[in-house]
Amino acid sequence: MHSITKTSLAALVAAGVATSATADGHGLSGTLRISSDMSNPAPRAVMEKLATDFDALHPNLDVELTIVDREAWKTQIRNALSANPPDVVNWYAATRMLPYVEAGLFMDISDLWDEPEMSDLASTKGAMTLDGKQWGVPYTYYQWGVYYRKDIFEELGLTEPATWEEEKANCQAIIDSGRKCYTIGSKFLWTAGGWFDYINSRTNGYDFHIELATGQVPWTDDRVRATFANWRELIDMGAFIDDHQSYSWQEAMPFMIDGEATAYLMGNFSVAAFRDGGLTDDQLDFYQFPKINPDVDYAEDAPTDTFHIASGAQNVDAAKAFLLYVTSPDVQTEINGGDALGQLPVNAKAQVSDDKFIQEGFNMLSNNAGGGIMQFFDRDFSAEMASVGMEGLQEFMVFPDNLDDILERLEETRQRIYQ
Repeated sequence: MHSITKTSLAALVAAGVATSATADGHGLSGTLRISSDMSNPAPRAVMEKLATDFDALHPNLDVELTIVDREAWKTQIRNALSANPPDVVNWYAATRMLPYVEAGLFMDISDLWDEPEMSDLASTKGAMTLDGKQWGVPYTYYQWGVYYRKDIFEELGLTEPATWEEEKANCQAIIDSGRKCYTIGSKFLWTAGGWFDYINSRTNGYDFHIELATGQVPWTDDRVRATFANWRELIDMGAFIDDHQSYSWQEAMPFMIDGEATAYLMGNFSVAAFRDGGLTDDQLDFYQFPKINPDVDYAEDAPTDTFHIASGAQNVDAAKAFLLYVTSPDVQTEINGGDALGQLPVNAKAQVSDDKFIQEGFNMLSNNAGGGIMQFFDRDFSAEMASVGMEGLQEFMVFPDNLDDILERLEETRQRIYQ
């Protein structure tokens, strides 16, 4: 993309002028093809509006948007990038970029990160960097934590727990009332990964968790076993809903909405679905996953979603312009608002929504995540290790007595992948 186009586009976005022409009359043209995995209702509406608005800014440009099911995209993206690829695709930051960078399927866009506008994304640059180069841009990130039925807590006289002992005491009181402590849908495995992330990082710390994720620690290590021992305390209590392996994360939501379970360890994207299910903000609240080891600082899952340009893109100028557009302050403010993605903007000049959950998440990640920011199990671990690992985590939740076999299997996989 020519620098005059980038400079003009940034100015137009800032000024809110709906025209594609630069000062000298040049503008973007041709077709911009975008493939997105933003398939859930709220993200889909955001993506469709992004494409429509960007198209309107550029009358000589035709934006073609294809929405792919989020789970299906995880297996389709490599083929999509290999033959007649789109110009822009959705994916994830950090380790999850690596296979596509190594395969030459993502374009090096370090030149775009040299643009003045990108300085406002400095805090996320590391997550987009491999081998000293940048391979995409972030457009949103979000907190994980425990979303819970505040009204049920009040009914039972419970308060938000700060320690593992308080968490377990609350859980016992909830079970004694005839409810389950937690809903979860582990049919697609990744939700079990969230539980492991939190219990492992709270037990052993962020550095250990990342060392495990990068293959430096055996799965048979006693510290890993300590994580599963803590997890099993909840399983043996009967804390989780029955048959959770039969439900997707969405299908598990009615248990909490109907009051059969009181909490869900989940990302902030779930808030819109809870509200759609009928829960009011007086009923729904959020707390940070409590400490287990008092000597370990809080580490938080805050997955970062990204846009990338395919190395085989046909309209690179338009693709880079779109990446500048989607990371600009006004657009960041709009797409991450409580009535849109309901997440956190990556641009430092963007406005944070006054939605209470976004405010709580922003405060938590800004002021109480000194241990580190994790990208989530299936992003921090290599794709193959994550796949085998999450199968083991789900199996453990259903058959905890299988732990020795599970850990041996995961260790064999680690040795094959990393050594």
